[in-house]
Amino acid sequence: MSSGPSEEIACNLCGSRDARLCYPSTLKASAPNTRDFRCTSSAYGIHPPIVRCNVCGLVYANPRWTAAQLNESYSVVQDPTYVEEREGRVLTFSRNLAPFEDLIAPNSATRRLLDVGCHIGVMVELAQQRGWEAWGVEPSVWASQQARQRGLHIITATLGDAELPREYFDVVTMWDVIEHLPDPLGELQHVWRILKPGGIVAIHTIDIESPFARLMGARWPWLMEMHLYYFSPRTLGKMLERAGFRVIRASAQGRYLRLGYLVTRLEPYSQPLYRLLSALVARFRLGSLALSVNFGDLFTLYARKV
Repeated sequence: MSSGPSEEIACNLCGSRDARLCYPSTLKASAPNTRDFRCTSSAYGIHPPIVRCNVCGLVYANPRWTAAQLNESYSVVQDPTYVEEREGRVLTFSRNLAPFEDLIAPNSATRRLLDVGCHIGVMVELAQQRGWEAWGVEPSVWASQQARQRGLHIITATLGDAELPREYFDVVTMWDVIEHLPDPLGELQHVWRILKPGGIVAIHTIDIESPFARLMGARWPWLMEMHLYYFSPRTLGKMLERAGFRVIRASAQGRYLRLGYLVTRLEPYSQPLYRLLSALVARFRLGSLALSVNFGDLFTLYARKV
């Protein structure tokens, strides 16, 4: 049995194999742990080797688990905590919907949106409520079933396997998804195919070049086993251009989290602080309080198909 990830890969942006090590592996498992592939996983600091391409600067995990191992992990993963944190996602995605309506043609009779990696379908449901014909694709059997139970149009598949119609959607969204994909450039090429001419792709991901990420270094919480790529607006913009898009804008954007959930994120760093704050939150019944959190290390980028 292998002692760790064994798939050596070239840079997904420029194809080079000339890369330098940024962070050595902290993995001890001989196979992926499905629990660490949950959206709400707190397995911070546990990751395969992370390298930076010496040609284009893209940061990625190398070597890593095979694509087959990763796809299997995502297909079987279950995440009940995500359901408990639904209200924070509703607030975040409600705020994120408005920019699409400013970027697509105002006279469009039918507005069609696809959310890639939609999980339990929060974005799909909110878009549907605002008059979109909204679809989702999601590899997790459990999460896609959760979404369909709410009457949503969800396909249990990856984007490449979903066989979606060409030039059908006005907007494709990818929230906290692209960093998990074995082949992000290939995924963006699929997005280009299914978008109408002039259509918009919106991508939210982590920013390895942000001041907070640089300050935290090896303790940056987003260095995790499930993250394969660590973009910045610069490297993601280059990849989008290679896939046939023109970048419109990119900006730092945080999210809403319930205070009770936010406190649980501290557990891997300090057990005493976690226990103290958990007790205070429970004592004053503040667990459901929603807070807007933004450390500047998450960004949203909008690009148009050209």
